Amino acid sequence: MAATLDRAHPGALHPFHAAVLAGTIPLFLAALLSDIAYAQTYYVQWTNFASWLVSGGLLFGGIALVLALVGLRHPDRRRGRYFVYCALLLAMWILGFVNSLVHAKDAWASMP
Repeated sequence: MAATLDRAHPGALHPFHAAVLAGTIPLFLAALLSDIAYAQTYYVQWTNFASWLVSGGLLFGGIALVLALVGLRHPDRRRGRYFVYCALLLAMWILGFVNSLVHAKDAWASMP
């Protein structure tokens, strides 16, 4: 008998939601590593690369946030833990947006 995903469980995420949520982690982590590389080498292409990575992280994080907000319609998810999950996703997206505004500066303004 094959194992199946029990979607009746209120804490279970849809596989697409989980994949999109998991996609934000390597993008934001690679942006951090690119910022560290830029601080050590002052090579401008590192900040350009980090800017694109942050944009990708915002895209994936925005999709995950929309899916989480749509998931609030489920009657079992109207408890405190799911609201905390949505609030943390919103905070992650806002911090990523602020980071993208920092990366929007030109090359000389972004010198550490």
